Amino acid sequence: MRKYLLSLFISVFTMCLAFAQAADAQTIVKGKVIDAITQEPLTGATIVVKGTSNATTASLDGTFKLKAQAGSETVVVTFVGYIPQEFPIGSGDKNLGTVLLAPNASSMKEVTITGDVAIDRKTPVAVTSIGAEFIDEHVSNGDIPDLLVGIPGVMTSQGDGGYGDGRVSIRGFSSRSGNGNVAYTVNGIPINDPETGALYWSDFAGITDVARSIQVQRGLGASKIIVPAFGGLVNVTTRTTDQQAGGFVSEGIGSDGYNKTAILISTGLTQDGWAATFAGSRTQGAYPFQGSNFLGYDYFFNLSKDLSPNQKISLTLIGANQTHGQRPEQLVYPSTNPTTGAVTPGYTGAPQGINWNTWYGFKDGKEYNPYNNFYSEPIISLNHEWTINSKSSLSTVVYALFGDGGGGGIGGTNSSANSLPRSGNIYTPIDYSAIEATNAANTDGSALSYVYDSHDKTHWYGLRSTYRTQLGNYIDLSAGVDLRYYYGDHYEEVTDLLGANYVAFPYTGNPALGKTGGNINDPAGKVGINGLIDYHNIDYVESGGAFAQAEYSKDNFTAFATLSGSENADARRDPFDYLNGDPNQKSRWVNFTTYQAKVGANYNLNTEMNVFANVGYLTKPPYFAGVFQDFTNQINKNAESEKLFAYELGYNFKTSTFSAKVNLFREDYRDRAFTSTFSDATTDQLYAANISGVNEMHQGGELELNYRPIQGVLIGGTATIGDYYYTSNAGPVSVLNSAGTVVGTQKEVFLKNEKIGDIPQNMFSAFTEIKIVPALKVGARVVYYTDYTSYVPFQNYTSADMHPYIVPNYAIWSMNAVYKFKMAGFDAELIGNVNNLLNSKVMTDVEDYTGKGDITQLEAYWLNQRTFTTTLKVRF
Repeated sequence: MRKYLLSLFISVFTMCLAFAQAADAQTIVKGKVIDAITQEPLTGATIVVKGTSNATTASLDGTFKLKAQAGSETVVVTFVGYIPQEFPIGSGDKNLGTVLLAPNASSMKEVTITGDVAIDRKTPVAVTSIGAEFIDEHVSNGDIPDLLVGIPGVMTSQGDGGYGDGRVSIRGFSSRSGNGNVAYTVNGIPINDPETGALYWSDFAGITDVARSIQVQRGLGASKIIVPAFGGLVNVTTRTTDQQAGGFVSEGIGSDGYNKTAILISTGLTQDGWAATFAGSRTQGAYPFQGSNFLGYDYFFNLSKDLSPNQKISLTLIGANQTHGQRPEQLVYPSTNPTTGAVTPGYTGAPQGINWNTWYGFKDGKEYNPYNNFYSEPIISLNHEWTINSKSSLSTVVYALFGDGGGGGIGGTNSSANSLPRSGNIYTPIDYSAIEATNAANTDGSALSYVYDSHDKTHWYGLRSTYRTQLGNYIDLSAGVDLRYYYGDHYEEVTDLLGANYVAFPYTGNPALGKTGGNINDPAGKVGINGLIDYHNIDYVESGGAFAQAEYSKDNFTAFATLSGSENADARRDPFDYLNGDPNQKSRWVNFTTYQAKVGANYNLNTEMNVFANVGYLTKPPYFAGVFQDFTNQINKNAESEKLFAYELGYNFKTSTFSAKVNLFREDYRDRAFTSTFSDATTDQLYAANISGVNEMHQGGELELNYRPIQGVLIGGTATIGDYYYTSNAGPVSVLNSAGTVVGTQKEVFLKNEKIGDIPQNMFSAFTEIKIVPALKVGARVVYYTDYTSYVPFQNYTSADMHPYIVPNYAIWSMNAVYKFKMAGFDAELIGNVNNLLNSKVMTDVEDYTGKGDITQLEAYWLNQRTFTTTLKVRF
């Protein structure tokens, strides 16, 4: 028995020894896979032992660990659309560290040359990048502005709360119409409105489905496009040529009837060099406020062909057809006219609270909101990429945008929301059927109230070409041209007579006296459906320029210098105020010569720290409304190019578990031209004011932190301390009504030392992401705003001691969760988001028309109350 037990012991010992020896024959390969451009983790990247089926995938933060047999020679790291990398294993454990995967060669050219993307630890600008994974997990029922919440220096607002109506401000520079100073590009194509500089996110709502990255460059930025924006750049890069076939389908549902169905299919790159990708989605639903229903169809198509090993051509189409309900700014508190006793309603008096919409009503038994926006503006572009030789390349894009749509409203002698018939008191829905009955009873058949559409038809064409070459071993030289032409046809047309026969719009003036109302070419002015009222003008904007940039890069030092110059011209044709055949119906071209000069340098102190600095002087022409006066072809003689002198210092620190970015900036904005358009709360009349020579200072500091204390936990935060104010008085300024008549003149506007309105001076954010289990991640974010000065129209600064209303400090919370799993053998993820988690009642876009801080005279929009979405996405 003893002999048997001894034999058994020896056998077991021998087996354990053999097992231990086998274990010793294994090696552990680990590392982290990230995008070489955006520095975002490439979740799901494949790591495989070459020639075997032994593989793993990168986790949410890009890290991986793979066991391999000793003697294995190579491990391969791959990700769809990126250049694979191979690493020898050798003996013993292997830590590959950070594996930087770059997009395939053609995509890299499109991103870095056409798209002006900043590269971490090299490009000396303040930048924050968002990858495709973050976009998927956080876009919810929102759009690009919602993805930028919490980025240093960036303030976002939902505007009126409608679909795609958000706006973005960077370092105190707004994206509002008429003074847009935040540039927006898609694959390097500038798509700000050429006349106003505004961004209309709803026109490109589906772009988040195909976006590979969104990069926010604050301040001077890395862009070389002409007519720069002074605040910063939001640069979206979309999918290009996918090397492998695949795609996804997704279905999202949420609060207020939200539903989105999306699909993306890619053929991958075929053997004969063709590749195609198609994406489409349908989105419908509403937001909490009355009359906010929306419906959108979004589409994306890319067709690429490798013409040769050195040349590629790519055709891309991006677009969205959408319609959505809106609401105007309204008084926060009801107001009573002491003379007439008439009450102007306000949110605090409405039983619906902040979800009240004064224009909401019923017509023929159905919900009706004439305050409605509809638009379509597809972008079609043709890219050609040519690698001339090992040192030189040429990248060219030709593009066109075709816009058509507008926004509705109520017009007529009885068009005040306060006087229209309702089902009850002033907070109940408008009875549009009753308006039809009143119009039908009007003896002369004319409309006392009617629905109109402010319509815009626009055609944009552009060409941008960049030549890049290497001079010696350390200098990269790029130069190119940027050409654009824009045609915009703007008019107001009758869309619903509400039971009447026509709208009375007779010409009421003398041509010698200038614009006084009516259409001079239709003096009788009996306007029917689709007939034009109020205005009709065709605007033209042309620009052409050239740019050159030299970049020196050696070891840990990089420096660049950029020079560009352009000629910009505006013209206007007005068939409403000038007789057909009158040579003055079209204005002469008004030209502005602008330029920009920027220099900067970055030095990598070691593998963890780098410092950078930049300085620049930029000029750009005033926006279109500042060039022409009184809604006519009369040229504003005071219009001049706007100017910006800016400089910045930055410090970055980054390790595997902690990163910090610090930026200090000072931006001196000179000769700003501004057109203030506003609606009087009592009369509902539209007014405008032109002003030039406004000077501003934008300065402050930004901090961005990220820390991973343990695997699976990420915490971080940002802080922006700003000081945005006017440095001088300006004037004079004239206030005009919608007919172009001067209704008031202010000799001087007292702006000096006043804070720039419509922007918080300080912003703070904190977030956390926790991986509960490998497949489940939960996150939360809070953003806190302080010292938020309301907007005051320039012409209302009538004294030097005005004190605009300061919005109370407020915080906005949000949460999201992502669960990744297998469904029928396919990779799937379930994504949940809750916006405005605590259901906070927050005023945004606050306007103080008195400039005295009187809360009873404020108009505002409100942050939408709590919404949520749940999305299932299956990849194949």
